[in-house]
Amino acid sequence: MSGQVALKIVVVDDHELVLDSTVAVLKRQYPEAHIRTAQATANALTLIEQTQPDLVVVDLALPEQPGQPSRTEMGIQMLRTLFQRYPLLNIVVQSANAKSLVRLKPAINAHEGGFTIADKSLPLAEMLTKVEWAIKGVVYTPREMRTGLEIKPAWLEVLRLAFQEGLQDKMIADRMKVAERTVRHYWTQVQDALGVYPDTGKNIRIRTEMRAREEGLID
Repeated sequence: MSGQVALKIVVVDDHELVLDSTVAVLKRQYPEAHIRTAQATANALTLIEQTQPDLVVVDLALPEQPGQPSRTEMGIQMLRTLFQRYPLLNIVVQSANAKSLVRLKPAINAHEGGFTIADKSLPLAEMLTKVEWAIKGVVYTPREMRTGLEIKPAWLEVLRLAFQEGLQDKMIADRMKVAERTVRHYWTQVQDALGVYPDTGKNIRIRTEMRAREEGLID
């Protein structure tokens, strides 16, 4: 997508140095993008409402108002608000301590936009990969958030219709009486649960089928 679409991006981080470096990296990758910044949750939510961005890159430890102490709970609450108000918003959480996101696992599973987590220690190339995945609607959570395979009945039905009946997404949606967009959402969720993510030159559906068979989810 780089250079093809004038993305609207909001970056939220209370550390000015991190904020500036994140913006610089994004500008190099997406030179046509319109990038706005905020350093606290209150003005970030206002900015997001005003600009309706394609992507939000947000830290977890944030103050509610500029000058106040940063707290992880404020970042968690901001994410809850974003999930409620913007179910299709693409989000990248950029944090050195993402473990607390486990308390948002049900909301992350229900979110229909892209959602990825990028540790602040990641090399720039890997961080940009997480950004690209989020823009494409991919869900990525760390392995510690995926312990114990939890597969919803709707995801199993998608796997069955795709790999046992050979149906494409439109027909799957018709059979399940849901929107095709919902079927795509189910795919991203089951792929995250199975640890299957986009990889250049590899077919993600075939890899999903292989992992699903390994886990005994389909015959």
